[in-house]
Amino acid sequence: MNSPKAGPLILIVMGVSGSGKSAVGSLLAGRLGVPFAEGDAFHPPGNVAKMHSGTPLDDADRRPWLAAIAAWIGDQLAMGAGGVVSCSALKRAYRDILIAGRAGVRLVYLRGTGSLIGRRLAGRHGHFMPASLLQSQLATLEEPAEEERAIVVAIDKPPLAIAEEVLIKLAAG
Repeated sequence: MNSPKAGPLILIVMGVSGSGKSAVGSLLAGRLGVPFAEGDAFHPPGNVAKMHSGTPLDDADRRPWLAAIAAWIGDQLAMGAGGVVSCSALKRAYRDILIAGRAGVRLVYLRGTGSLIGRRLAGRHGHFMPASLLQSQLATLEEPAEEERAIVVAIDKPPLAIAEEVLIKLAAG
């Protein structure tokens, strides 16, 4: 997918665990005809083990993970290709690493209440991120500022409706 003025476009679908990043990101990639990268796949094994044990990641843990996602974004743009990647991107500093001043990168922020996300996490099985870490993610979350030009969408609808809303907002600028 290319943006009209800047060439290829990468969407970073962000939000806390359980907000629907993977489901919505995959739908967006399919609709746009671009690759989807699951942000969790970029975590080094030590991060996965730490989260699985119920220990929140710190900034040092996140550094290699964010660098790997940023490298994927850079590779896609260098090839002249678009893409969609899921990543919690909880802090502005993390988003700055991912975006790195590149005009062809946009945020999609999946916003939801702690109670809704908590219910989703409680019903999720087989994921390394336990529901017990939701509160630490909510405490870490810095919602995107206006100048970050994030596409903000509430997650109280089915993933397909959320993806459609994102596409409408993306087309509107």
